[in-house]
Amino acid sequence: MKAAIYKHYGSPEVMQVLDLETPKPKPNELLVRVHGASVSRTDTGFRSAEYVVSRFWTGLIKPKCQVLGSDFSGVVEEIGSDVKRFKKGDKIFGFNDKTFGGYAQFLCIDENAAMANAPSNLALVDCAAIPEGAHYALNNIRAAKVSEGQNVLVYGATGAIGSSAVQLLKYFGAHVTAVSNTKNVGLVKQLGADEVIDYQTQDFTQTNTKFDLIFDAVGKSSIGQCRKIMKEQSIYVSTELGKYGQNIWRALFASFLGKQKVIFPMPVATTADIEFLAKLVQDGHFKPVIDRYYSLDQIVEAHRFVQSAQKTGNVVLQIMPKD
Repeated sequence: MKAAIYKHYGSPEVMQVLDLETPKPKPNELLVRVHGASVSRTDTGFRSAEYVVSRFWTGLIKPKCQVLGSDFSGVVEEIGSDVKRFKKGDKIFGFNDKTFGGYAQFLCIDENAAMANAPSNLALVDCAAIPEGAHYALNNIRAAKVSEGQNVLVYGATGAIGSSAVQLLKYFGAHVTAVSNTKNVGLVKQLGADEVIDYQTQDFTQTNTKFDLIFDAVGKSSIGQCRKIMKEQSIYVSTELGKYGQNIWRALFASFLGKQKVIFPMPVATTADIEFLAKLVQDGHFKPVIDRYYSLDQIVEAHRFVQSAQKTGNVVLQIMPKD
């Protein structure tokens, strides 16, 4: 099988497509013929090891799992002797941040991993764009205990996480103000945002609205910057560590730092989460935003583009033609 691998940390050019032996499923595993995988900021971060702390998970000197790709979609090609949840021919999608493997024509995965049957109203390739951004957004929304009618601001509303957050927050009944660039104002309105602030023409911190939650989906703000638009008892959450890792420290000592809290939940993808997202897609409440597609042979270009921070929504590695 063909797979995009990286043997060393570094620039996008460390990625290369090689022929590898097709894996064999263990008794508790599925062999999946991969149709699509997303190329995410997480992938580019692991590849570059820009945050040195990430090496504690991926390998101190060199990558332990050389085939990246945490989200995937595909068809069950073969099942192990103990598998009960799925059968050969099932169309599935999921999130695998333990062994990765989406950047390949085939992957083996434990049947109890965070995956579900693919919704029938979305092309199977496109289902690879559901899990990562949406599960990060879902974890943060739940950690913030967002309730119906609350005012929430989403900064970076057109990324994979931000575009998911807008849709999920609307599903949970929040009033959403989205911060976007000029070209994507229309898109964010289509996603359901009640109000949109164009950061290229307005300073979002000058709005007169006070928020119950500030959700920074790109890690480019700080609680200090946002305090004046937060309610007295409110929450700030970011997907990034912040300057000098301040978001982790502020979260750890939140009880000593006043009523405006920082939280920094560690996101975990579960089977229940993926099944929930599949139902939202099937019922028309959620649809992943896809910027563009790349082939497996274009993996270097895909990483360059994602790393450039220009993408809107998700970038999909199309390994099989659309069904």
